[in-house]
Amino acid sequence: MSRYRILVINPRSLVTEIALYENQVPIIIEDLHHDSEKLREFSSIVSQYKFRTNEILLYLVDKGINLSKLAAVCGRGGLLKPIDGGTYLINAAMRNDLLGQTRGEHPSNLGALIAYEIAEHLEIPSYIVDPVVVDEMDNIAKISGYPKITRKSVFHALNHKATGRRAAMELGKKYEKVKLIIAHLGDGITIGAHSNGKVIDVNNGLNGEGPFSMERSGTLPHGDLVDLCYSGEFTYKEMKQQLLYYSGVMAYLDKPRSLQIEEELQNPDNPNYLIFEALAYQVAKEIGSASTVLFGKVDAIILTGELAFSNLFVKLIMERVSWIADIMVYPGENERQSLAEGVLRVLRKEEIPKEYGDREECEDNGKGV
Repeated sequence: MSRYRILVINPRSLVTEIALYENQVPIIIEDLHHDSEKLREFSSIVSQYKFRTNEILLYLVDKGINLSKLAAVCGRGGLLKPIDGGTYLINAAMRNDLLGQTRGEHPSNLGALIAYEIAEHLEIPSYIVDPVVVDEMDNIAKISGYPKITRKSVFHALNHKATGRRAAMELGKKYEKVKLIIAHLGDGITIGAHSNGKVIDVNNGLNGEGPFSMERSGTLPHGDLVDLCYSGEFTYKEMKQQLLYYSGVMAYLDKPRSLQIEEELQNPDNPNYLIFEALAYQVAKEIGSASTVLFGKVDAIILTGELAFSNLFVKLIMERVSWIADIMVYPGENERQSLAEGVLRVLRKEEIPKEYGDREECEDNGKGV
């Protein structure tokens, strides 16, 4: 079997996560921390890409990595036009959209730009895999109930797809031949109905759909929300920040991490237990809703993400949904591994790489993710 070395890059606000894989085996996994004062010198997030590229190259050279042995470079996909799931070659159209920030500004926009910058000089291909803008929703799922608003697909596509493939393999089937409900349980929560390799419906975990999460509000009664927006208590920017970063469990309990909460909630008589239970309750409701999308024909329910490390949380969900289908638990996100596996499928010719721009789509898909 051929051996392929793949460099993986996953940019975050103050950190650039990198990994070097030989096929599925990690050789190096490292988080490169950047000084916040240095990053403030840049006029925008996207303008950091050359600086971060140099930081990565300096680290790899210092570790004695022979870059000429790389077969490909993969970056985390950013805010692009809605696209089908899969592994995409990084091309000029993609870079132009990211540099122009046409869909919003986010650290993930740097992934493709850095990957291309490194790969171009090595004359090897560069890719992204299943970015958050993957849109495979059925047309019926996009109807919101109000013509000026269309439901959009913005979710943890990378982890959804990678975990779906892993679960299908353990079920002895292909991902393209199973029906799954996958719940990504992290700071944001997205629950998708996967049917024959497509995510045909999923809640927008960023812009206010589905369960609340560690930081986000999820669905709110819109009448009360409109009243609050016009109450004068918050500006537009402050209101958005409240719903995205200061809602959910954070707002109720002022606790930033799920496992810290669990340690304090072993006793159901603890008054804060109700909030944690309500979080599991809302996740279970969304899973039940997704089961109707699949007409009740579900091969398995998958729980993944950071919250899946919580035995208590998983137990509370299972009590409500285990009647639908068997439950499989894969804690964590494993983003770097998922990126490497996406590229490896292409290098092994198990999957054909896609070209960004093939799909004509003008819909705004979650600007400002």
